[in-house]
Amino acid sequence: MSLHADVAAVRLAVRRRGLAGLDDGPVLVACSGGADSLALLAATVFEARGTTRVVGVTVDHGLQDGSADRTARVVAQMVGLGADETASARVQVDAAGQGPEAAAREARYAVLEQMATHFGAAAVLLGHTLDDQAETVLLGLARGSGGRSIAGMRPAFDVFRRPLLGIRRSQTEAACRAEGIEFWADPHNDDPRFTRSRVRHTVLPVLERELGPGVAETLARTAEQLRPDMEALDDLADEALAQHLTRHDDDETGFAVSRIRSLPQAVRTRMLRLAALRAGCPPGELFAVHVDALERQVWNRDRLPKEIRLPGHVTAYRGGDHLRLRRSPVES
Repeated sequence: MSLHADVAAVRLAVRRRGLAGLDDGPVLVACSGGADSLALLAATVFEARGTTRVVGVTVDHGLQDGSADRTARVVAQMVGLGADETASARVQVDAAGQGPEAAAREARYAVLEQMATHFGAAAVLLGHTLDDQAETVLLGLARGSGGRSIAGMRPAFDVFRRPLLGIRRSQTEAACRAEGIEFWADPHNDDPRFTRSRVRHTVLPVLERELGPGVAETLARTAEQLRPDMEALDDLADEALAQHLTRHDDDETGFAVSRIRSLPQAVRTRMLRLAALRAGCPPGELFAVHVDALERQVWNRDRLPKEIRLPGHVTAYRGGDHLRLRRSPVES
């Protein structure tokens, strides 16, 4: 009997983009119980057999009733799929200063990094697909978040890898069905209160219907084409930040604006964004409008207010030749 085409596609993606070139050490596979992550885990177990230890890990965000029972079922599934070891963690999601989706994502990545360190992992594999990438690009366009968001999710960063960015969600679901793997449909993914859910179930289908098929692939391809340019600019911004950012005390950093005005705008605005993140702004809540406000403060145009309130209880203010960022007191 020939191997199901979608099972083969997922395995090939894991072989080429998930496991290739790894140093010694186990591989962690983040698993939610959905089709994407279960197909990823099954393929990783198959491709890593006899060479790499596979640890299935799942994170309970505690945001839904019965989440502990759901976590226990995912652990049992990971064992059934042949993971060499399993682990689970419950996180506290603090949405103060940011949306619940961004807060959950931040908490999830933090605990996955801790797990990677604990297990001495060579990589943590994430189950994001081409559809997730297309949704991310479309959200970036809608929010006016600039090239960084339009470049989408990175295939790899730090210890994380996303081997399925070239695989459609329908393929992971077909792969699970072909292998007899029952997968969970997270009700949050269908909840219209969440922006990404509306993009997934309303916006993208409308675009496909009105513009023709292939919109998701085109959006993902746009991200792939833009990413090298964005990464080069990010490297320059990192260098500029190291050169120009000064620390005034534990809670305040800043720039001498007379020195950073000569930087190319594309580098300077990225540097300002990095400084805001370092000051405490949540990445998922820091948008182009905030960075634009910081850029205007560099030039001190339009009779700007002395202070700018940024997400995450961060305040930026211009004083003489300096643009400074500080943590704002949290109102009780």
